[in-house]
Amino acid sequence: MTTVLVADDQALIRQAVTEILSTHPRISVVGEARDGVEAISETRSKHPDVVLMDIRMPGMDGIEATAQICADPALAETHVLVLTTFEEDDYVVSALKAGASGFIGKGAEPDDIIRAVLSVDAGDALLSPNATRSLIQRYIVRENADNGVYAVPLAHRDWGPGARELTDREREVLVLVARGYSNAEIADLLVISPHTAKTHVNRIMMKLDAHDRAQLVIFAYESGLLAPGM
Repeated sequence: MTTVLVADDQALIRQAVTEILSTHPRISVVGEARDGVEAISETRSKHPDVVLMDIRMPGMDGIEATAQICADPALAETHVLVLTTFEEDDYVVSALKAGASGFIGKGAEPDDIIRAVLSVDAGDALLSPNATRSLIQRYIVRENADNGVYAVPLAHRDWGPGARELTDREREVLVLVARGYSNAEIADLLVISPHTAKTHVNRIMMKLDAHDRAQLVIFAYESGLLAPGM
């Protein structure tokens, strides 16, 4: 059973999402939250498998709440799935940097929301690498254009000394992850076993102190391993 906490400042959205998720026999909504502070409190109290997190909420927003949840060792098994709109690219990127495992649009079909929650709980983390890659590219291109710069921006996060310790093979695997390949596809491309591919990905995440694959995509662009259009 996948347990879910729904965090949104709008009661109608909380109710609608709760009703959608409750129709699935493998999903149980264990609580709701009206803002970031309440989301953190309820998450620490109920330890849901997935927090469905709105970004714009009064007081503490969803980005800060996501960061605190993902940084709490006691909540290591909890994943955050961001509720978003197409107009919130920069907010979504910030949420992914904070540790969110993926994102889903507020206008998504009920079945898509259910699949997204189950996917995140299964450990797939990044719901759609291609969608996330597109989002990052749009964000980078817009941010650069606003600043009159046409290169990948400098990192917005201190990735720690582990970033300098990546091996050539790990960088190769990281680029493939950022381009949207699964572990099985990486194994086929590099002619290695799926277990070895998974081991490489886990080591990269450990070195970068990344919460999941979404942050690996961001690092690949911020570090210059990938650039928009590549």
